[in-house]
Amino acid sequence: MKNYIFTSERLGFRKWELEDVETLHELNSNEKVMQYFPSIQTKNQSVAFIERMRKQFEQNMYCYFAVEIIESKEFIGFIGISEQTYETDFNPSVDIGWRVLPKYWGKGYATEGAKQCLYYAFNIIKLKKIVSVAPVVNTPSITVMKKIGMQKVKSFHHPLLKDFPKLEECVLYEVDNSF
Repeated sequence: MKNYIFTSERLGFRKWELEDVETLHELNSNEKVMQYFPSIQTKNQSVAFIERMRKQFEQNMYCYFAVEIIESKEFIGFIGISEQTYETDFNPSVDIGWRVLPKYWGKGYATEGAKQCLYYAFNIIKLKKIVSVAPVVNTPSITVMKKIGMQKVKSFHHPLLKDFPKLEECVLYEVDNSF
């Protein structure tokens, strides 16, 4: 039995465990999932991600959480909030993000989970503002941003994606704690 930090109607949000490496690697190496990223990720990158998220949770009480369907305990991916410090005029910031296995797409999990993460961020952690960034071609994520009440702030060229012309043009959305 996993201990959830919080839940939504159908989803449980928990800390990462080393046993999650295989399922996270399945997510991060899926070409459909990673189509809006520069490349799929290696198993070592998935291990490093888990370590980074565990450290961030210990320091801040938040991260991109491992997410399961409560009823079946199936891992669907991650949804959560994370510190961002890459060089841009809106960082440092805390952003909200999600990555879900394709067999769980179209079921409202990303929207449901993101709304619950915003509740956690604003009411438990007491953050003031959350941002989200996506390449303009990533319309599924932009749709989720809109569904959870975020407003577009601007378009910009992402400094970490300058070598990837299809992904470099991004949008910045944000929501404050009046959510």
